[in-house]
Amino acid sequence: MPDLRFPMTVLVSPDAAGQRLDQFLTSQIPDVSRARVQQLLAEAKALVNGVTAKPSLKLKGGEQITIAGDIQPAPLRAMAEDIALDIVYEDEDLAVVNKPAGMMVHAGAGATDDERNRGTLVNALLHHLGNLSEVGGELRPGIVHRLDKETSGLIVVAKNDSAHRRLANQFSGRQVKKRYVALVHGWPAKDRGTISAEISRDAVRRTRMTTRRSGGRAAVTHYEVRERIASEFGKFALLDVRIETGRTHQIRVHMASFGHPVVGDALYGAQKELRFNPARAEASRKGQGRTSATRTRGSQESRVLSLNRNFLHAAGLEFTHPRTGEPMSFTASLPEELGRFLAELRR
Repeated sequence: MPDLRFPMTVLVSPDAAGQRLDQFLTSQIPDVSRARVQQLLAEAKALVNGVTAKPSLKLKGGEQITIAGDIQPAPLRAMAEDIALDIVYEDEDLAVVNKPAGMMVHAGAGATDDERNRGTLVNALLHHLGNLSEVGGELRPGIVHRLDKETSGLIVVAKNDSAHRRLANQFSGRQVKKRYVALVHGWPAKDRGTISAEISRDAVRRTRMTTRRSGGRAAVTHYEVRERIASEFGKFALLDVRIETGRTHQIRVHMASFGHPVVGDALYGAQKELRFNPARAEASRKGQGRTSATRTRGSQESRVLSLNRNFLHAAGLEFTHPRTGEPMSFTASLPEELGRFLAELRR
């Protein structure tokens, strides 16, 4: 193991011949990711024989690698930004916000500080609300629970530590009621049901979760079919979904494991684009009693529908006020883009 005083120099042994440069450095420096090593190389903060090198460089043995002292990136800290925010409710203890799709709740991975820490819900909250609880740390002030980046809907945030702890206890005690609206591919066999399957990190694709590994965390999802749609683009089901637990990607991974991925969710197997199918169109017309003539082949068969987000919306949220004990209940209607997409399928 090399000396960890910086700047540091690593001499490549003959045994490392044939290894990629980034793989070699990751094995030599404790607690540093391969992605961070690649970033250091891109910023010319790791030099091979005094010159810049690509992460894919094949080592020959005998090279001298010099590394600057800033191995770990500076810790992120949330910053206030003037971003439009739909605040549904606010008092001295908490706020309920209708988050749009495409907005991260708090800072995440990125090559630069701007990429990691711009445009987040936390940044918008700091601008609009000012004071937030500190229980979650400097990166996640006020955040009691989360929604995926491409999921829209209701989220409650805490403005002080006492409210944060009491709300967190309600979530951990499964006392908070969360209702979602989801559009999924295909028709579930039953009009309602429960999916109870443990969720854990996918061993191969680390951005995904899975129900196929043992030893995961318990997760329970209840669904009810609101509408079955036979469209020119295939069959879809509009669902009311309630979750007892709040695991990462829970609804998305549970519905995919059930054979009905959420529309727009390419990470879990949904199609990126929905293409017009003449056979489906004819079956749809017969099944729904339509008598109107088919539109021209040229305009119809080239039709493509796509959604640049997941069709998943946190539509209902119920909890007890952390200070007064009063029951709190909030709803948020479907965003405009989901309403338009749904209308296009129905027509």
